[in-house]
Amino acid sequence: MKELKYLNKYFTKYKYHFLLGIVATIVAQIFSLYTPKLVGESITALKNPALSNDSIRQLITENIIWVGITALISAILTFVMRQTLIVMSRYVEFDLKNEVFRQYENLSQNFYKRNRTGDLMNRISEDVGRVRMYVGPAVMYSLNTFIRFAVVIVQMSIISPKLTLYTVLPLPILSYLIFKLSNEINVRSGIFQANLSQLSSYSQEVFSGIRVIKAYSLENKSHKEFSQLSEESRDKSMDLAKTNALFGPLMILLIGLSNLVVIYVGGMMYINGSIASIGVIAEFILYVNMLTWPVASLGWVSSMIQEAEASQKRINEFLKIQPEIKNKTDESSFIDGKITFNHVSFTYEDTNITALNNVSFTINKGETLAILGKTGSGKSTILSLISRLYDIKDGVVTIDDHNIKDVNLHDVRNSIAFVPQDAFLFSDSILNNIKFGKENATKEEVMEAAKKAVVHNNIMGFNNQYETVIGERGITLSGGQKQRVSIARAIIKDSKILLLDDCLSAVDTETEEAILNNLLEFCKDKTTILVSHRVSSAKNADKIIILEDGKIIQQGSHNQLVNQEGYYKELYLKQLSEKEIQ
Repeated sequence: MKELKYLNKYFTKYKYHFLLGIVATIVAQIFSLYTPKLVGESITALKNPALSNDSIRQLITENIIWVGITALISAILTFVMRQTLIVMSRYVEFDLKNEVFRQYENLSQNFYKRNRTGDLMNRISEDVGRVRMYVGPAVMYSLNTFIRFAVVIVQMSIISPKLTLYTVLPLPILSYLIFKLSNEINVRSGIFQANLSQLSSYSQEVFSGIRVIKAYSLENKSHKEFSQLSEESRDKSMDLAKTNALFGPLMILLIGLSNLVVIYVGGMMYINGSIASIGVIAEFILYVNMLTWPVASLGWVSSMIQEAEASQKRINEFLKIQPEIKNKTDESSFIDGKITFNHVSFTYEDTNITALNNVSFTINKGETLAILGKTGSGKSTILSLISRLYDIKDGVVTIDDHNIKDVNLHDVRNSIAFVPQDAFLFSDSILNNIKFGKENATKEEVMEAAKKAVVHNNIMGFNNQYETVIGERGITLSGGQKQRVSIARAIIKDSKILLLDDCLSAVDTETEEAILNNLLEFCKDKTTILVSHRVSSAKNADKIIILEDGKIIQQGSHNQLVNQEGYYKELYLKQLSEKEIQ
């Protein structure tokens, strides 16, 4: 249970729920002892020739009343126990899910490149759910079992130590079998959860790429692969279920043996005069059967603990990862907008590809920098470093002449409005997707931003206009519409720094020109960096740099570069001739 030690902090946090549950359990078990005792007294009274029928009837009636009272008190306390311990488990589940989610948010881009979405979802849902079963039912029934064992065995020992010893003889066998089965459950549970993550990951990828699968007519292939994974998951689940299924019959068998021991040994002791009354045997049988559910639940509890151990181990694997990008200061940092790259080189760890090689440039507040170059030249990497999605080892990136690593990370990102190349929209209304840039924005502000992004007329053409709910990842919109909604989101944020990563690639040149004209006025006091493959997008920038294999091969203004031999002039002439042909 070493992995489950991580949860001890939650038991401390909810100690009052935990302690109240323990107290309620102890008192409930003490009251439950009275029922066998009263039954034993009633049976003994029936065999007592010194008592009259009226006396026996009165004694049994009183005992029945007391049995009812003690049972009622025990039931109320059991309810309190469940309300404290089970409720505590729900609080822990809530806290743990939030902790895992916060860790997911803090982890770097490299983490998400190494791990699949389905596996991440499985750990925050299925695995946390299994851990909750440990914190709630497993802890509750374990407490119930141990406390009941303690009070019942003590009571039995007080009545007859010899008969108690014979009664508990099967328990060492039970302990050994539980130990062996628990280890097997732990192993099989870990294998099952890993396979379930693989199945979830595959399903998530299929659903996300369903359009590609249909376009290439790969339904049969996908179904075959899914069926194979499902069969593997079923087999792993059956292996786990078969092991779990051994517990119940085994417990009942051992309890049955204990009952036989009580009847035989107790009967012989009564005959020999070692036991004063026949009621003691009945009392012992009831005590043994009081242990039936706790003993039988040991299998279930042990199974839950082992499954939770396997799940918590998978959760801890992620929780123990230290985020690569850390906020080094809690002090607020004022961001004005000046950005400098000083001999920056950067290599992606997962691919070992050098994206930038000794890149240096400066862009002042209110200026616009355009970055052009072939695919894979390092354009998007520059934007990622400005957003501090990655940290560099060679060179320095500064904001307002301060090393970006020393500036408050939250202030850096809050000062940036970023439009990615692959526009990501949430499965929500268009209004809320745009308001993602400014949560408290009015509808008028949203519409104004949409007009600047030249998407307002498209939205008004939808049946529900701005209340139109778009599909997951914006699947119901065209590529150009998604890009323009994403631009509107950045416009409404109204940040000091605007990063545009080839975000006009899916719109026609006429719409592109209209958007750029709108952005000219909007960006006049902002630091803007525009990544593009089109000269038309870059020509109005204050500075233009051309990247090739991570190096700057040209830089200057449009007028300077168009008069120089090189990549920019060639691209300009090529795109100019294409426009004339159109």
